[in-house]
Amino acid sequence: MKTLFAVCFSLSLISIATAQTSPSGWTSLFDGKTLNGWKQAVGTATYTVDNGMIVGATVVGSPNSFLITDKEYGDFILEADIKVEDTTSNSGVQFRSHYNAQGNGGKGKVFGYQFEIDPSARAWSGGLYDEGRRDWLYPMSLHPEAQNAFKLGQFNKVHIECFGNEIKTWLNDVPAAFVVDTVDKSGFIGLQVHSIGNNAQLAGEKIYFKNIRIKTTGIKPAPFPKNVYVVNNIPNSLSNYEKNSGWKLLFDGVDSKGWRGAYKDAFPTSEWVIRDGTITVLSSAGKEGGNAGDIVTLDQYSAFDLSFQFKLTPGANSGVKYFVTLTENNTGSAIGLEYQVLDDSLHPDAKLGKNGDRTMASLYDLIPANKQKRFIHQPGEWNTGRIVVYPNNHVEHYLNGVKVLEYERGSKEFRALVAESKYKIWPNFGEAKQGHILLQDHGNEVSFRSIKIRVMK
Repeated sequence: MKTLFAVCFSLSLISIATAQTSPSGWTSLFDGKTLNGWKQAVGTATYTVDNGMIVGATVVGSPNSFLITDKEYGDFILEADIKVEDTTSNSGVQFRSHYNAQGNGGKGKVFGYQFEIDPSARAWSGGLYDEGRRDWLYPMSLHPEAQNAFKLGQFNKVHIECFGNEIKTWLNDVPAAFVVDTVDKSGFIGLQVHSIGNNAQLAGEKIYFKNIRIKTTGIKPAPFPKNVYVVNNIPNSLSNYEKNSGWKLLFDGVDSKGWRGAYKDAFPTSEWVIRDGTITVLSSAGKEGGNAGDIVTLDQYSAFDLSFQFKLTPGANSGVKYFVTLTENNTGSAIGLEYQVLDDSLHPDAKLGKNGDRTMASLYDLIPANKQKRFIHQPGEWNTGRIVVYPNNHVEHYLNGVKVLEYERGSKEFRALVAESKYKIWPNFGEAKQGHILLQDHGNEVSFRSIKIRVMK
């Protein structure tokens, strides 16, 4: 009997050890019965365990609430199943995140990366948000093919991979977001119950979490489909994935290679300066064309995906133009389709034109950017602009990851807009087969960096 007991006891220990660390290397962060290994940080939403699930429930008057792990993690693969039952039950999974007990006026503050769970019509589930800090890093408008992956009222499989500076997400096995960032190398895992403010009608809404597990050893990054847009927050750099997808830098942060003055043979010797990884036009008289004038790429492009970061000074005006042919010999700025770069709050041009078609990210003097969709980083902060021109002449403008307008170059509607604009004096305006990329000198100080392009075929 003693021998039999010893054998059974040994087998029991083996069974327990196997349950804690599976042969595949996964470690469960939730035992299905208790909240051991977790603690609540910020907010008063309730977290309970029910039928093998962590259930978070909204309460009136609470800020965003978070249930966070006791441990922190650096490089890992994280998975969880999450269910929300209503389109108002916004939630998320924090990772590489942190807690400041003195933040938010002593109420405590959680900040860091968040895998978004967004059941609204916006459909940004799987996107990457920087909670309590920089806002959206990867809105899912950057990868619309993945926006239908979320399933309301069903468990959704969350998959997050963090390897060094690279963060990738999947939702229900659909590749979603890809961000290259250097802000956080490690941090806790957290489960969010979003604030409902004082809306008593939303009280008691539930979010369900289960099968929360992590792998930190023997891990390898999974492949991502080619040509998904990457948000790369390392200035003037390209990841291997971007290089393999055909991206190239138009500005390396060091010199003016690849650029020259518009209507000139060389790069301007004054007012355009390269310093601290930026290419900056200095303030002059605030006039169109400035003193040094615009600069253009040596190469010309027809169908492309162009991404760039820009930083305004208060009241500044500039622009990024495309399909610039340099054939018009205009006395001011060179002529081309223009992505407006402007401080809407201080520069008077924002109130000119029609229906706001001279505001930030608009197609200047032709199509206004959608103000309801825009979110703008103020002067002194970096914004990311993006212009996509498809081979079929469909064009899109993005601001900080959000698509704010689209149009068909050369269409009947486009030509009607041109006929009512300042561009009507130039035949076939904006319809050239190819053209230069231009950074405008409008006499105000504006900086650019991380200018990159991918040619489409």
